[in-house]
Amino acid sequence: MEYATPTKPRLHPKERRRLIEREALRLFGRDGYAATRLDDIASASGVTKPMVYRHYASKKDLYLALLSRHEADLPTFVEGIELSANANLTEVIHPVLEIWFDYIEENSDAWLIIFRDKTGDPEIERARRRVNDRATEVLAGLIRAVNPGLEPELAGPTADFLSGGLATLVLWWIDHPDVLRETVMRVATRACVATLRG
Repeated sequence: MEYATPTKPRLHPKERRRLIEREALRLFGRDGYAATRLDDIASASGVTKPMVYRHYASKKDLYLALLSRHEADLPTFVEGIELSANANLTEVIHPVLEIWFDYIEENSDAWLIIFRDKTGDPEIERARRRVNDRATEVLAGLIRAVNPGLEPELAGPTADFLSGGLATLVLWWIDHPDVLRETVMRVATRACVATLRG
């Protein structure tokens, strides 16, 4: 008696794209842009290299798509948060940081490709700069909402200062996974509140 060989269920193109992006992000985060090949991404995703090319024109195109996705996610960190000038800063900052840390725990590889992986490619570096600028813009909006008396010209530099400090803290945490999230959250909250009160 002959038995039919079970076949793997076909993925919807959107699901396959998400799978490719997930594995690409993991490999780029672990090995960096230069050392990661499309063959590696295809193998990790369980697809063929031509299948990867159906979704992305090149390795750079895939990398830029990952940066663009992170840029689009940035405003979600403050969505639904009640912002007002008379709000308790800790009560405002804590839920924002909770959302942010949830995102980081699910997307730590994104942090590595944005803040640690230097490709030397001008187009990628411009995209990375756009992500950083968008983070500053979102944070500056939060700063203006909770501290409307702050001189307008200080909002941007303050946001950039906090964004850079928080990014460095997250990289440190990625390198020290034994440190509890609550500990890192306390450091981030104290730094944000102290800066915004000034």
